[in-house]
Amino acid sequence: MVVIKYKIERLYNDLSMPAPLRIILSQEEDLTLNELRHAGCVPKRTRDRAQMLRLNAQGWKVAVIAQIFECHQHTVRATLRRWQERGLAGLWEEKGRGAKPKWKGADLDYLVECVENDNRTYNSQQLAKKLKQERSVDLSSDRLRRLLKKKLPLETNQKKPEKKTRPYQKGNKASRFGDVGISRSCRGDRVEISR
Repeated sequence: MVVIKYKIERLYNDLSMPAPLRIILSQEEDLTLNELRHAGCVPKRTRDRAQMLRLNAQGWKVAVIAQIFECHQHTVRATLRRWQERGLAGLWEEKGRGAKPKWKGADLDYLVECVENDNRTYNSQQLAKKLKQERSVDLSSDRLRRLLKKKLPLETNQKKPEKKTRPYQKGNKASRFGDVGISRSCRGDRVEISR
């Protein structure tokens, strides 16, 4: 009988809701989070996290805060835990999202030097092959072209010379276009061109 009661209590404890998270902010922290909430140069997620903290400190429940920000309750709890563990730095996104670059600045400097100093011209496929052979950096020709376009002043990026335009010729169309006569028939379907 004791064993059954223990299993029921254990099952009941597993189903219970998590303990409510409540943070307490000092006046300075509240002022800092308020300024952070209204700063335009801060990412939106960071501003939302600052507001979540302020609402929680004012006594709002996690479920209500999640409804306000249209997110899951776990997101609000994660924000509160990040604040408890890391403070203000916990509000910003961590670095490390996305793929890491395969190349370094020295690799691009090497290619720029090759393009400027060699007596030949390279296309992006040849440069990618050269980079792979000499520097062991594997980049596609498209990616390399995009990187070099930012780095090098290529012909397409340089300022184009102004086009010379003809001065406007006054007169009727016949004098401008030659002796071409255009007349429409009464039907509207046929166009007759006479020279």
